[in-house]
Amino acid sequence: MISDIKTLLRNTWVRLCTMLMIVAVTATGLAATAPAAHAAEVGDPAATKGKTYKIGTDTTFAPFEYQEKGRMVGIDMELIRSIAKKEGFKIEIQSLGFNAALQALSSNQVDVVIAGMSITDERKATYDFSNPYFQSGIQMAVAANNDDIKSYKDLKGRTVVAKTGSEGETYAKEHAKEYGYTVTSVDQSSTMYEMVKSGNAVAVFDDYPVLAYGVSQNNGLKIVTPKVPHGEYGMAVNKGRNADLLAAIDDGLSQLISSGEYETIIAKYLGADGAKEQVKAISGMVTDNGATETAKVKVGFLGLARQSLPALMIGLKNTLLITVISFVIALILGVAFGLMRVGENRIVSGISKVYVAIFRGTPILVWAFFFYFGVPQLIGHSVNIWVAGALTLSLNSGAYLAEIVRGAIQAVDPGQMEGARSLGLNRRQSMARVILPQASKIAMPSVINQLVIMIKDSSLLLAIGFGELLYQAQQLYAANFRVTETLLLVGVIYFVAITILTWLANIVDRKVNR
Repeated sequence: MISDIKTLLRNTWVRLCTMLMIVAVTATGLAATAPAAHAAEVGDPAATKGKTYKIGTDTTFAPFEYQEKGRMVGIDMELIRSIAKKEGFKIEIQSLGFNAALQALSSNQVDVVIAGMSITDERKATYDFSNPYFQSGIQMAVAANNDDIKSYKDLKGRTVVAKTGSEGETYAKEHAKEYGYTVTSVDQSSTMYEMVKSGNAVAVFDDYPVLAYGVSQNNGLKIVTPKVPHGEYGMAVNKGRNADLLAAIDDGLSQLISSGEYETIIAKYLGADGAKEQVKAISGMVTDNGATETAKVKVGFLGLARQSLPALMIGLKNTLLITVISFVIALILGVAFGLMRVGENRIVSGISKVYVAIFRGTPILVWAFFFYFGVPQLIGHSVNIWVAGALTLSLNSGAYLAEIVRGAIQAVDPGQMEGARSLGLNRRQSMARVILPQASKIAMPSVINQLVIMIKDSSLLLAIGFGELLYQAQQLYAANFRVTETLLLVGVIYFVAITILTWLANIVDRKVNR
């Protein structure tokens, strides 16, 4: 036992040191190459002519960007296409999702992001923005059949939802303590609306044109508060880069406003009055991309780690807890359906086959959405996110464990069963006393591997707003925009946690099956 512990600790230490060296070298490189905050360079719009630029955008943020007949359309899409046409450059639009678009921008996979992105001092420490092209505002909406929530005062003790990194999220968190509600953040607009309709949140905070457009499309919500002005949208490039493109965007936007084309585009989505209001609001507005106080106090990698660890530890606790709960349930299901699969009753064996086929043949996310959004609408009652998460992981892993159990049982020499039966044991006794003890030794390595897979699969639950490790990381880099460094920290935490759990499982394996 002691030698096992010493060997494991030595191996874990070597692996951890290697991982930390990689992190340190990467972080040092990031610090060395990170652009310092400075006054933005003045670009030349003419230098963009004939060039092709990659545009990162959200997947669904109607009426700013959404798909129609396989093509991205909306206010943002029409504006950038019109600007490109006027300035003589070409564009390639990549629909990535808001957070993914910012990550792609930070890693220089796209040249500019246009995704209803609010201009803030925190963001100006990392990005340079175009002049504002839209003045935002926040509203709150509830389910169409909800007559209990009529104002912010009715939210006490309730849960509301907002989109990660949006103005709605900022506003909701700013007033959460004042009105006594809890904020859950998710990555997709459609997910927000489903949470409200399923009863898992009582209200959604979002930008007023987005809510108004959704209600007009019969999305099952109704707006219950007036618009609160809250910042402007701009197009973003990396700090100190693509000055020519930024200058061309500003020049093209100015031409669109002067010619009346901007008003025409906005009117298509918000009506004539809404378009006139926007023209009046943004005309003459200029973004100052100079140094900010936020940029001056930007902490290094170790400082970022110290700031991030409390939230990441909460995420790790949730990850391990949901994994342990789900694994226990999955193991019970796996053994039960594995035994059913090798049983003599064809009906019982068929039921096991169907279960395995369904859950191995469908993605985990489908079940996460079904249990958290679909089931509540079927039964008329909300489902706790822990219950939805545990059902998703356990039913999926249970199918794989059932096949592991089946394979292990069938791997035992058939002569073992014949020998047991010849000694007077019935089939059940033979299975319990002779076959299963041998099958457990065969199955254990695969079972441990499935536990590791389940830990990593738990990260998929961030799509429904479950506060696991990667979800917490997403909330952090949505605020600090230091994606690569935050994900490096998450990678180290996952590595250490999985290594320790694997070690513990192997010790149990050796003790039980020696």
